[in-house]
Amino acid sequence: MAQISRRNFLKMGAGLGTLGLMGLPSLSFGAAAKVVVIGGGSGGATAARYIKRYDPSVEVTLIERNETYYTCYMSNEVLAGERTMEQISFGYDGLRKVGVNVVIDEVTKVDPAAKKVTTSKGEFAYDRLIVSPGTDLKWDAIEGYTEEASKEIPHAWKAGEQTKILRAQLEAMADGGVVVITAPANPFRCPPGPYERASLIAQYLKEKKPKSKIIILDAKPNFAKQDLFMQGWEKLYGYKTDNSLISWKGLEDQANATKIDVATRTVTTEFGDTVKADVLNVIPAQKAGKLAFDIGLTSDAGWCPVDFKTFESTIHKDIYVIGDACIAGAMPKSGYSANSQGKTAAAAVVASLRSIELPETSHINTCYSLVGKSYGISVAGVYQVGKTEDGKTSIISVKDSGGVSAKDGDEGVRATEAAYAQGWYKNITQEIFG
Repeated sequence: MAQISRRNFLKMGAGLGTLGLMGLPSLSFGAAAKVVVIGGGSGGATAARYIKRYDPSVEVTLIERNETYYTCYMSNEVLAGERTMEQISFGYDGLRKVGVNVVIDEVTKVDPAAKKVTTSKGEFAYDRLIVSPGTDLKWDAIEGYTEEASKEIPHAWKAGEQTKILRAQLEAMADGGVVVITAPANPFRCPPGPYERASLIAQYLKEKKPKSKIIILDAKPNFAKQDLFMQGWEKLYGYKTDNSLISWKGLEDQANATKIDVATRTVTTEFGDTVKADVLNVIPAQKAGKLAFDIGLTSDAGWCPVDFKTFESTIHKDIYVIGDACIAGAMPKSGYSANSQGKTAAAAVVASLRSIELPETSHINTCYSLVGKSYGISVAGVYQVGKTEDGKTSIISVKDSGGVSAKDGDEGVRATEAAYAQGWYKNITQEIFG
């Protein structure tokens, strides 16, 4: 880490997690309260598990539309052929074992006044509701790109079938083909994700189709961990040379995509240039998931405002919003952020139900990115409620906490980071899903 050692950071994070969140006693307090959690991803599944841990007497129902959950994090390894779809898939038996009632169904209505969730299978009353709706794509952000078009021009920003489509297209592409990736403006899920994707696709092409190229057309002037990524691209893929596997063009190049021709797999940029692809991966701008809009939890910005201490919606009382959909200040939209927010929301719900004051909480986030085989980079941070530079209350980064990987780390450092990434994935999915 650039500012503190990884060992000390992990010690700090562990202390924050156990003291800040687990300060609530794990006790039963009489008559059972009912909590419904909608969304079984990193945030929702964590919240359901931790409510049962904080107070086993609470009746927790998790409603999730899919029996199998695919993690977006590490799905780029599937595109590189380094991981299978089965290795990023998880079920909910682990939550059932700790007493969570898991309902696989689609939510059709939420009535905040009546405190009732309706699905095709029935109705579920709640005392508190936690919503983790994830993100939806803005289908009108790029002319010509629609949900129907994504069956041929995949976004693969929701892991599962879309991941399979993009992987199959990469396998079918002839050597010498061009892969084009369009990256959206902030905010969006997993800020380093498009660049890890380009890296791991480049790894695959270098091994299997070395005459091919990747072009990134970005709607931003810069991106997360840019210096680290570019240094990795120089070492592994010839970046900034005539034979570079990867080309990045940003906002200064007016490279943001404005139009897609599905039939010809052609992208038109703001400047009016056209780029022809053999494999085209369009990552559109994003907003909170549809359910958040249906319930009325979103602001004009398309995301969900929350109380920064508890994650309770500032629009509907007794509804808590976590994960990518919420406005969480300095915290990035990542799986680890959702996991951390799920623990806080669980503690806040139990505190609210039992009239216990919620302890002060802190959050951690670590985001690993794989640039190639045995080449990992990361960014980590600690967050808490505080004042921004303009005096507003928000979730802010704790000064002098966390940091990024050393830019000039040697092969051993990069290999260690890659190993940490694999270990992190194993540990966090075990914690969430059991």
